[in-house]
Amino acid sequence: MDDFHTSQPIFLQIRQRLAQMILAGTVAEGDALPSVRQIAADLSVNPLTVTKAFEALVDIGVVEKRRGLGMFVTPGGRTELLTHERDSFLKQEWPRILGQIRALGLEPADLLKTPAKPAGETSQTSNAQGQHHD
Repeated sequence: MDDFHTSQPIFLQIRQRLAQMILAGTVAEGDALPSVRQIAADLSVNPLTVTKAFEALVDIGVVEKRRGLGMFVTPGGRTELLTHERDSFLKQEWPRILGQIRALGLEPADLLKTPAKPAGETSQTSNAQGQHHD
């Protein structure tokens, strides 16, 4: 779980993992997230790096800190995160992807007939990640 890539700061990669937990329903609204110390130990990173990842989620209203208790997903946090992630994708990633699609001369039909699985994902992991708990 501690295999980070160099193209993005570690705190953003941790933030993305936390976001995936929330979006997948692994951690529900109102539930506690793993502690900063636990994540830092599990990933062999500085606790300040993990804190920075949590702060990014606090800044958009998805996570709240409860003094002495830890970090919790806010009510409505999953919806807020989903909206934020969609907006971010459409503004930051989609223009680059669209440019690449055009440069490669791909047509919508080409894209629709190609299975869309993240690298290294098996059908077993996609099924587990696709489950949502309300």
